[in-house]
Amino acid sequence: MAGGGFVDGQGGARAEYYEYKITWYFIFASIVAALGGSLFGYDLGVSGGVTSMDYFLKEFFHQVYKRKQEHLKETDYCKYDNQLLTLFTSSLYFAALLSTFIASHVTRNKGRKASILCGAISFFSGAILNAFAQNIAMLIIGRCLLGIGIGFSNQAVPLYLSEMAPAKIRGAVNQLFQLTTCLGIFIANFVNNATEKHPKGWRLSLGLATVPATLMFVGGIFLPETPNSLVEQGRLEEGRKVLERVRGTRKVDAEFEDLIEASEAAKAIKHPFRNLLKRKNRPQLVIGALGIPAFQQLTGMNSVLFYAPVIFQSLGFGSGAALWSSTITTGSLVVATLISMAFVDKFGRRAFFLEAGFEMVCCMVAVAVTLALKFGQGVVLSKGIGIFLVVVISLFVLGYGRSWGPLGWLVPSEIFPLETRSAGQSMVVCVNMLFTALIAQCFLVSLCHLKYGIFLVFAGLIVIMSLFIYFLLPETKQVPIEEIHLLWQEHWFWKRYCEPEDQVQQVGRKVEHV
Repeated sequence: MAGGGFVDGQGGARAEYYEYKITWYFIFASIVAALGGSLFGYDLGVSGGVTSMDYFLKEFFHQVYKRKQEHLKETDYCKYDNQLLTLFTSSLYFAALLSTFIASHVTRNKGRKASILCGAISFFSGAILNAFAQNIAMLIIGRCLLGIGIGFSNQAVPLYLSEMAPAKIRGAVNQLFQLTTCLGIFIANFVNNATEKHPKGWRLSLGLATVPATLMFVGGIFLPETPNSLVEQGRLEEGRKVLERVRGTRKVDAEFEDLIEASEAAKAIKHPFRNLLKRKNRPQLVIGALGIPAFQQLTGMNSVLFYAPVIFQSLGFGSGAALWSSTITTGSLVVATLISMAFVDKFGRRAFFLEAGFEMVCCMVAVAVTLALKFGQGVVLSKGIGIFLVVVISLFVLGYGRSWGPLGWLVPSEIFPLETRSAGQSMVVCVNMLFTALIAQCFLVSLCHLKYGIFLVFAGLIVIMSLFIYFLLPETKQVPIEEIHLLWQEHWFWKRYCEPEDQVQQVGRKVEHV
């Protein structure tokens, strides 16, 4: 079967000797760390809603507000085409992109906990600045501080959850990050619905971002560091104690030995980013650092999340109806994440990627065909067509929410070896934020010029990324995180890159000799 490459069900070498119990200590650490996702989620939800609020547009983007009121004079697709308005959204992601490299250094040398705390402080500061913004410059600076916070938290939290979780439930535990992201989006939509009619309601929407940041900081103070990070820092005794406590047993010899071996390999690496480019790390580079984080954004999902209220208003919904419609779609995202959490460790990562990919393609084509036939000349859509679009977009969200949404963070966080894990996760966040920013900056202008064709573009991209998964990603469910490297040695394509380097050099010399 394409994509093959399985070690035995337990994952290889010492995995069969791993023991664990679910402890309250482990549950507390996982929930508190996962709050990092709520920073990302709340911003995703609130920024799209705020940019559709009349009072916000009137104060900072008057041209867009004026054009919105005169929408019958132009094609509805172009109602919100304004680069300064999209810069308000995308500036956060450019800041997150740059900050993740600093976060990598902090995460590797000071620990995952330190990055989580730094992220909370920066996000809190940005939320305060945005809430009291008097001009566009203050808004953009505030957004950049929010971006730095997200860069740190998105770099550290998926690693933290994957390292703390037992192998057999790592998928579900790691997806707590996606669940809190979805809940953040969902809550943000309700906040926007409650504040949109008040002249200063947008300030409250932006300012309430301080709540998840405060919860993450206060809880983060009491977080334990991961055993992997403690061993990597040479704090072996402390690492052993934390491992025993989170596993609920003193029988952790096998897992602790794997951590020590991984740490020794990590210490030999002085330049982890340069090491990512080595031949033996090609699978992780192509799949984890480049492919999956880029494709996650090219599904078109974040465009739907950023601009759901804007899209629905452009489709003829009123302002209030648009916000409620986007609340329905984000509710679908929460449900989908719960489905994925429940079954990802049973059915595996590949199954969710592939079946949801088919569903998402069908939904994008349905939206494109509907808009091509019924929309685009300054008219309001009928109620029936509007309801159909909400249903189809919700089905698309259900597909994304159990596949590319959670798995786009889970799979990269579990496939890097310890010596390049922090650097690899930085690349994941960097590529993810780069494409997030580009999509945010380009989506509305693309919607204006390509019209319904933009949804066909996303459909084509989802076909490509599904083929990428089918042929190149081995199944990682229930494989211990420090033994996933064994999968590449058995994979039909990647095994050629995992041969010992001296063997590769010998083959090269033989070829030259011939």
